[in-house]
Amino acid sequence: MSVTPINTAKISVIQDFKEITKMRLALSVVFSSIAGYLLGVDTISWSTLLLLAVGGYFMVGASNAFNQVIEKDLDKLMDRTKNRPVPSGRMSVNTAFLIATLFTIAGISVLYSINPKTAMFGAISIFIYVSLYTPLKTKTPLSVFVGAIPGAIPFMLGWVAATNEFGIEPGTLFMIQFFWQFPHFWAIGWFLYEDYEKGGFFMLPTGKRDKGTAVQVIVYTVWTIVTSLIPVFGVTGKLYLTPVSGVAIFFLGLILLRFAIRLYKIRDAKTAKQLMLMSVLYITLLQIIYVADKFIRVWI
Repeated sequence: MSVTPINTAKISVIQDFKEITKMRLALSVVFSSIAGYLLGVDTISWSTLLLLAVGGYFMVGASNAFNQVIEKDLDKLMDRTKNRPVPSGRMSVNTAFLIATLFTIAGISVLYSINPKTAMFGAISIFIYVSLYTPLKTKTPLSVFVGAIPGAIPFMLGWVAATNEFGIEPGTLFMIQFFWQFPHFWAIGWFLYEDYEKGGFFMLPTGKRDKGTAVQVIVYTVWTIVTSLIPVFGVTGKLYLTPVSGVAIFFLGLILLRFAIRLYKIRDAKTAKQLMLMSVLYITLLQIIYVADKFIRVWI
């Protein structure tokens, strides 16, 4: 079967949509939100879960689209971003801005239909990512700290969607994902250092791929492990993790720490990329373990 120009155009539009919203990143955010919801809810509402997923995708898609509008000229300079819809010229700035605006309105509206607090945190996330994190990336390495705030919201957002409350439980979920962002994004900043340098982005804490940066990666990896284990001690309200699951999280953390220490010893792009991949596996398995632990306790 031959591919017609119309089909080719449709494929191109779908691909551009995936890129302007960063679909893989958006889906990982939705996954975190769903995990947080399952941890907070007593009885699952599938309609609420669907609204959270859709609203979460809109929220991330809006942030990413605004980001690509603002950084269109810088994206042209970097190999990994020069073929994105806006810098490549496949999508106009006005179209990308319209998508971002519509997604913002739709995302906040959908999240508001769950409860106002969920919409508020969604709006805060978009604001910080677009108005603070994005412009700071070319100014200071502290941009990673600022960007870690909206990046940590999805996990706790799910709990707020489930309970309409913000307390120590969603605060703990926020802190887990907050500290996790540092080894994750510094690993990315390390193995993409040359490309980021072309765009003038400052992503590493010392500005260099040196021992100082590697030490900070280790320190924040340790903090990630520590905060991940706090619920084991029964001090985080309704958010609790059994010792068995705590041991699993601990050993998972040791593996992550091993990759961080290897980066300190070897300090090359390959090791940094391995750390990044391990960090993704860590947060994914952590969220699965947390949810599984809760429902196994309920069923038993």
